[in-house]
Amino acid sequence: MKWQEFEEKVREICSAHGFKTEFRFVFRDELGKGEIDVIAERYGITLCIDAKLYSPSRYRASQIRREAQKHIQRCERFSALTGKEAVPVLVTFIDDWIRYHDGCIIVPFNSLNDFLSEVHYYLAEFGYL
Repeated sequence: MKWQEFEEKVREICSAHGFKTEFRFVFRDELGKGEIDVIAERYGITLCIDAKLYSPSRYRASQIRREAQKHIQRCERFSALTGKEAVPVLVTFIDDWIRYHDGCIIVPFNSLNDFLSEVHYYLAEFGYL
């Protein structure tokens, strides 16, 4: 699977759960260009999802933490631009047992359906509700 296919699969799963989705949302602000792979909205919740397809040989927990930090900053910029409170979510192809990092929810791909089905529970658990 290529990274583009992985992003599309994440979007499809969000849509199947009744989320209105925007795909590869590009924006500009004073810091320059930003992109969010999938924006999924339902019931006043805006999930900004960054899909990460890493091979096992390249995948490291420290790399996911760095990506989470960068994604949080993109989501803050998105929120400032749109006025929507963004929930930063990383969807990772490989499960590294990291579930949350500094404000970013990390969801292994094989748990995405459960996360979306129980999104209110998870958002409450991580302090978003």
